[in-house]
Amino acid sequence: MALIIKPHDAYSVAAQEDRCAPRHPLAIQATLRPSGATGFNTVVTDLSLGGFAVQAITSMHSGTLCWLTLPGLGGLQAEVIWNDGNSVGCAFATLLNPAVLQAIVARR
Repeated sequence: MALIIKPHDAYSVAAQEDRCAPRHPLAIQATLRPSGATGFNTVVTDLSLGGFAVQAITSMHSGTLCWLTLPGLGGLQAEVIWNDGNSVGCAFATLLNPAVLQAIVARR
């Protein structure tokens, strides 16, 4: 019997094992807004071209669309990939521009 991995599940596994870009640990105040809900304040704990992790005690499930707003930037669309009860990991809908990422990291 072959193991069948749905595309979303495959992404979740790959995101944890084979990241598309280096992660930058940091602490940035931000706002995270799940689709159809009110945004809430949070802290981004790691950021890469492909996604981010935030401190959040929330019931957001894998697949939930959300928008991350960082200081000086508009909302960045993302999808929740994992939620461990204390933190949420998301993948950006569009890769973050490398120059924008470097500017954010340089300010921290």
